[in-house]
Amino acid sequence: MMNDELAVLRKKLDDVNLDLLALINERGKLVQEIGKVKEKQGTKRFDPVRERDMLNVIADNNQGPFQDGTLQHLFKEIFKASLELQEDDMHKALLVSRQRKPENTVIKIKNTSIGNGVPQFIFGPCSVESYQQTAKVAASLQEKGLNLLRGGAYKPRTSPYDFQGLGEEGLRILKKIADTYDLAVISEIVAPEDMEKAADYLDVIQIGARNMQNFELLKAAGDVRKPILLKRGMSSTISEFIHAAEYISSRGNNDIILCERGIRTFENATRNTLDITAVPILKQETHLPVMVDVTHSTGRRDLLLPAAKAALAIGADGIMAEVHPDPAVALSDAAQQMDLGRFDAFYRDLTSHSSYASRVPAE
Repeated sequence: MMNDELAVLRKKLDDVNLDLLALINERGKLVQEIGKVKEKQGTKRFDPVRERDMLNVIADNNQGPFQDGTLQHLFKEIFKASLELQEDDMHKALLVSRQRKPENTVIKIKNTSIGNGVPQFIFGPCSVESYQQTAKVAASLQEKGLNLLRGGAYKPRTSPYDFQGLGEEGLRILKKIADTYDLAVISEIVAPEDMEKAADYLDVIQIGARNMQNFELLKAAGDVRKPILLKRGMSSTISEFIHAAEYISSRGNNDIILCERGIRTFENATRNTLDITAVPILKQETHLPVMVDVTHSTGRRDLLLPAAKAALAIGADGIMAEVHPDPAVALSDAAQQMDLGRFDAFYRDLTSHSSYASRVPAE
């Protein structure tokens, strides 16, 4: 008799558990719908006033046997799980994510495509110092059949007394170089108000490591219709890097190239620590092309070639490195730039290595 009564009660308990499960999942679906509305409105997901109101209603309607505090604790756990559910949906919905777009984004820049599986290269001086200096590098690129030239016109420097770049004059030099040598030019912009102006001079606009979380600059980059090369911040996580790209994409500009350039660690044998595994992670998590800056990540000429080989071997879409006609007199980063002779050897050795040759289709 006792066993029959216990079985009946347990059956009722099982039925209540299933009812609770259905109600909790129904609540979860409502929370997801609310999250989508909040995303469209730009509203914060966590609303403490709303949560307090719901807890008060629960306490006011509690008829026992549980105490108010016990029920509020249980519901706070449900609220926490619901917020996490909204955050998971937001993450899955990122415009730059593989979930949103499974196929690779291929970015066309003049005569070059980045992201189609064939490695590309971006070379040039750290700073544009003069037309003659930049033209010498441009001529070397043209001889090799390369199409992408970098050069800094605006230079964010650690010290306010260091060379800050030529500014708009540097952009004019790059534009003249591009027209003369039929190259695409890339340079960094540091102020939102300069974005529109830069678009008239440049083929690709770079946002540097120090500005990766300059959100107003990211928004301005999203408003122009030029490819953006976004560098990872020196102390930024991969998630923060991806969300910085999302700022740009959310404004309508989806032509984004991610660039791993090393992160700051306790190690001082190199200028930064090249996070080589960031390349496959970014390739898995996003549909955007990923390049590696071997100059800033290592800060050492003797490591440029092995770092570049490793980057291509692990799946990077291209390499960025700095080249100067006479690094000894360079106005910035003199110790880490290649001269033209070293550049010739670097390019020859890299393009003959299996990490490059295996990814280039046979003619």
